[in-house]
Amino acid sequence: MNKSISLLGSTGSIGTQTLDVARNLGLRVTALSAHSNVKLLEEQTREFKPSRVSIGKEFYGELKTALADMEVEILCGDEGVLEIAETDESETIVNAVLGMKGLRPTVAAALKGKKIAFANKETLVAGGKIVTNAVAEGKSVLLPVDSEHSAIFQSLQGAPNGSLKKILLTASGG
Repeated sequence: MNKSISLLGSTGSIGTQTLDVARNLGLRVTALSAHSNVKLLEEQTREFKPSRVSIGKEFYGELKTALADMEVEILCGDEGVLEIAETDESETIVNAVLGMKGLRPTVAAALKGKKIAFANKETLVAGGKIVTNAVAEGKSVLLPVDSEHSAIFQSLQGAPNGSLKKILLTASGG
């Protein structure tokens, strides 16, 4: 299999599970981002050998030192995450970042026509129309991977367009 992914939020729960799947399916991981877990991002970089990684600005120096022996481009901050989201190296972007930080990279990836596997509900709650417009403009695809929105997505498969009037979703996670 020669599929490639970039993973935003690689050190969190969804991110580490995504890397388990990538490992098992033989997916090529071209880029990783994390906010602050330098140690785990270093381990992931050594295993998956992406061409670029991004970390929060305040952790840039520490990661650069840790990966000094590797050929990897090290980016930082919000701009680094955006660069990873827009990379031409990956056909799929997995967005597992927390909160509103996921909105800009999702829109950027959508405008580039990427498949976006997202586990970031806040992006759709706060920026649903912005995201759906970017998906339409970029001819992108959104693939939900987190439990609630994936369940809704799966339930709608095969339903005729316009047949659903309303979805009531309870707040289960706190």
